[in-house]
Amino acid sequence: MLTSEPLGQRIRVLRTERGLSQKQLADLIFVTRKTVSNWESGHRTPDITMLSRLADVLGIKLYDLIHTAEASDSPAGIILVEDEPVILKGFVHILSDALPDAQAIGFQTGAEAVAYARNNRVDVAFLDIELFGESGIDLAGKLSEINPRINIIFLTGHTEYAHDALKLHCSGYILKPLTPDKIRDEIAHLRYPVQELNG
Repeated sequence: MLTSEPLGQRIRVLRTERGLSQKQLADLIFVTRKTVSNWESGHRTPDITMLSRLADVLGIKLYDLIHTAEASDSPAGIILVEDEPVILKGFVHILSDALPDAQAIGFQTGAEAVAYARNNRVDVAFLDIELFGESGIDLAGKLSEINPRINIIFLTGHTEYAHDALKLHCSGYILKPLTPDKIRDEIAHLRYPVQELNG
């Protein structure tokens, strides 16, 4: 049974980019070639010690490998924060239809979204900028503190917030209404690509 195929693919790509064979990588981190083969095929998942060694040898941040390992075990997580219940319900349906392999969950307040993000995988956050009693820009900062690799896509009916959004290095800026085509276009250009969303 395959347990961690996306992580295995990532290890294989990074190893290949560095011109290493499975045996060379195995020798550098003191495991067998069969162990590396099992990781790359998804039959085994490296523990945290091995992820740390892999990150060092492959020249990437440990967090990136951990994020990939976590992503291997669950569908892509998408949240949407919109304070108008009718709009929120409609937008969640549009997201679910446009990205059927992801888990899309809606929230009316930033506090609910932050509480959820602390304990769950969130790859992409679609945030209304003008929320009742709070700012989507401020909410983006809070979500980024929890997950520095979260992709923030702002939803708004106004263009005047684009400068503030760009200063946060957001992944996208959608002028309402939200449509499947707008969603797919933003997902195709994420700052931090999500393998499960980009096929």
